[in-house]
Amino acid sequence: MSDEKKRIAWLSQEIRSADALYYQDDNPALSDADYDALRKELLALEAAHPHLIRKDSPTQSVGVKPSGKFGKIKHTVPMLSLDNAFSDEDVSDFVARVQRFLSLPATAPLAFTAEPKIDGLSAALRYENGKLVSGATRGDGQVGEDVTANLSTLDTVPKQLSGLGWPEVLEIRGEVYINHADFDTMNAAQLKAGKSEYKNPRNAAAGSLRQIDPSVTASRPLKFFAYTWGEVSAPFAKTQMEAVAKMAEWGFSVNPQMRRHDGPEEMVAHYTEILTARAGLGYDIDGVVYKVDALALQARLGFVSRAPRWAIAHKFPAEKAITTIEAIDIQVGRTGSLTPVARLTPITVGGVVVSNATLHNADEIARLGVKLGDSVEIQRAGDVIPQVLRVVEASAGAPFKFPSTCPVCDAPVSAEVDEKTGKQDVVRRCTNGLSCPAQAVQSLVHFVSRQVFDIDGLGERQVEAFFEKGLIKEPADIFTLRARNDEIKLETWEGFGETSAAKLFDAIDARRDIPFDRVLYGLGIRHVGRTNSRLIAQHFISWNKFRAAVSDLQNPVSDAYMGLLGIDGMGQAALGALAGFFASDSNVEIVDKLTAQLTIQDAEAPTSDSAVAGKTVVFTGKLERFSRDEAKARAQSLGAKVSGSVSKKTDYLVAGPGAGSKLKKAEAAGVKVLTEDEWLALIA
Repeated sequence: MSDEKKRIAWLSQEIRSADALYYQDDNPALSDADYDALRKELLALEAAHPHLIRKDSPTQSVGVKPSGKFGKIKHTVPMLSLDNAFSDEDVSDFVARVQRFLSLPATAPLAFTAEPKIDGLSAALRYENGKLVSGATRGDGQVGEDVTANLSTLDTVPKQLSGLGWPEVLEIRGEVYINHADFDTMNAAQLKAGKSEYKNPRNAAAGSLRQIDPSVTASRPLKFFAYTWGEVSAPFAKTQMEAVAKMAEWGFSVNPQMRRHDGPEEMVAHYTEILTARAGLGYDIDGVVYKVDALALQARLGFVSRAPRWAIAHKFPAEKAITTIEAIDIQVGRTGSLTPVARLTPITVGGVVVSNATLHNADEIARLGVKLGDSVEIQRAGDVIPQVLRVVEASAGAPFKFPSTCPVCDAPVSAEVDEKTGKQDVVRRCTNGLSCPAQAVQSLVHFVSRQVFDIDGLGERQVEAFFEKGLIKEPADIFTLRARNDEIKLETWEGFGETSAAKLFDAIDARRDIPFDRVLYGLGIRHVGRTNSRLIAQHFISWNKFRAAVSDLQNPVSDAYMGLLGIDGMGQAALGALAGFFASDSNVEIVDKLTAQLTIQDAEAPTSDSAVAGKTVVFTGKLERFSRDEAKARAQSLGAKVSGSVSKKTDYLVAGPGAGSKLKKAEAAGVKVLTEDEWLALIA
């Protein structure tokens, strides 16, 4: 296993363990800074090596699954997270992206709100006819824990709304927190009682809210800041500022530091002001959140992946320190990438002990000129990601020599060449595929992770143990464990018993009925991540249709290939990887053995009652009423398939001025051609 894969695997396991202690046992083992440091390091590694993102990565979901101690509440509107900005340039880029999406000139007026990012526990409060009826934690973003009784004990959570004008159904969202003064008082009481201190206000707030006995929660000094909303039965404002002002009228505490600004310069100035005042606010914050003020524009911008397009969190600066490189290890990832990791003399950076830092790739090592024994400056970007910035004092050691063979299986290492540019990829990879033990293990770990098959009780450590004993070599082996248990006798293994072994077998069997896109994503094909897996599944709908078509992907002019290439967001790299994977007889055998164990659910085609639901649409020419990105996003939100090329399956071509070859091809094929105005009339 490569150092990079090992590090990502270790970080994922540590974060999941910390989440379980924090969210499920109310007994956090890490400080807030320690936890954030682990999570940010994982984010940095995944950003540098997206092909190594594991199925069970904590970064691929929001929060954790409910513990089972409380009832569950499904969020009618998902509780998503925010993308991050780490510099003034990132903020300017965010504003520019919003302007481009909305097809606005740089000089057009565009207002944003800015408010402190509270470091607490997210919660949602549902009101019906002004009365509090339920309260839930964020959970995994889709389903949270029912903590209605606990939230009802907070003085800052109104049980009956004040004022007038609230919608019949109103879900208010915000952050539960403990201020510094109350936290100090809590810890003083703990010490007086001979008990251990709470680690930090955020953990104390989370543990206090998730008490089984609401009277315990009532005894804790929890507070609630409202700042957004989920489901509403009717609009109640036109701007973010107006909406928050309404919340205050209805009895909620809102942040007095919230301001409205007209551009990135004002936004960054407010950020600097809050950063300076941070210590005196009386509660923990870790950045500033910017939001497009006009709610109509928020609706147009919509969401991408796990975050809104109309908001971003500007995180506080990274902290730096100087330490020594004791070793440089190479980690081998799921797709064979070799990632160098600096092993450091442990040092505290912003309250977190850092002993490892990513060096990304061979080119980065050469650029920095790092070698063993060097004194280096490191930082945790966004307060979390450990990385080497520069050499402070060079040692007399020899330059680091990047390996030409895999450190795990000794197979040759190569760097791919981009066919279009002719440039060599900076990432070097083991050429041994799944025959490399490191790649095989990490592929299995990816397979069982949360975002793929999500098998409870089967994490990285268990997968590694089964692999080392030769019991799981490929995914299908997981589903035959119970049948082989007379030989395995899992209940006799250390860490297992009859009950835990039975639970694992039941968890495995529970995942035999699985959605199409998860099966495809679980195969770990490079460039075919969650998004592309969903696009492919929605294109074919059934696994059998997909399986019958994969042989045609070897022909780049086949209907199967061109159909997939026409999907907006599907590129040739993904198609090439998909075709290459299924061109291997051994891969096909692995897939067929796996699917023989499964019942694969058909994908759900995008549903909508619009006139374009299920239709294939192509946009061409210069669109004047909206940007190309907004046009695509709007069409997809209405259930249409957006393609980048015209084919016999195209239903509509929306043509703006300057339309060229696509328009001619559409006219020749008899495809319905619409102007922008006709398209807008069609989608109403």
